[in-house]
Amino acid sequence: MGIFIMANSIRDRGTDSLSAGPRPFPAIFVGGFIVGVIDLAYAILVYSPKHPIRIGQAVASGLLGPKSFSGGWQTAALGVILHFTIAFGAATVFYLASRRMRFLLERPVLYGLIYGAMVYGFMHLVVIPLSAVSHGHTRLIYQVCEFVEHWFGVGLPISLSVRRYAR
Repeated sequence: MGIFIMANSIRDRGTDSLSAGPRPFPAIFVGGFIVGVIDLAYAILVYSPKHPIRIGQAVASGLLGPKSFSGGWQTAALGVILHFTIAFGAATVFYLASRRMRFLLERPVLYGLIYGAMVYGFMHLVVIPLSAVSHGHTRLIYQVCEFVEHWFGVGLPISLSVRRYAR
């Protein structure tokens, strides 16, 4: 009999925590952290697997310009901090949008993929052109792969995290 009471108590507590209402911190933190890790790993594996430090430095070059590549681990660390700041910012924007547009949580896969495409567009049409990054041409195959990676590695983890923690 005691086992059944304990099982009911555990089940009831779990249900209460799920129905307790929106939890913005875990929604944003979990989504942003997963995005930061996936996107950083993608960039390292595709663009600089032999010298991963250069990815962090490349992100920092948006703020510091070309001198970031001579800054060693300090500028690489700055780049990683900036990268995660952007990831948490993207998660925050989706969370806030989901408070007004509840339909975003009803179909998180569809709207996550769309949101990933929007983040890609915002980064490549607004953020990068306004940054100090040296603007070179990126081959189309890399652009297409990055675009798809943003669907699955940016938009989807954010939308699923927000749905999980913010209902």
